[in-house]
Amino acid sequence: MITDKQGEEAVTEIELWANRIASSTDPKAQASAYYDADSSTYVLRLAKGNRVLLFRLSEAQIRTPERQEECEKILKRKI
Repeated sequence: MITDKQGEEAVTEIELWANRIASSTDPKAQASAYYDADSSTYVLRLAKGNRVLLFRLSEAQIRTPERQEECEKILKRKI
């Protein structure tokens, strides 16, 4: 589980997690996140140099302990 919080309250923990994974994979990569209440998803923004990639993770992916490894694989693949 990346965080047990929901919505906007979870964004800080998700950003910390994403930046930890990003920096271990590529020190030049930076991650930021925000919560999209309309779709109940977290939008992650990966930036590396002049390239930017946006993708979404669902609340289920963020809050389910068994899916943290899946989320890490997704993030590393995107970097």
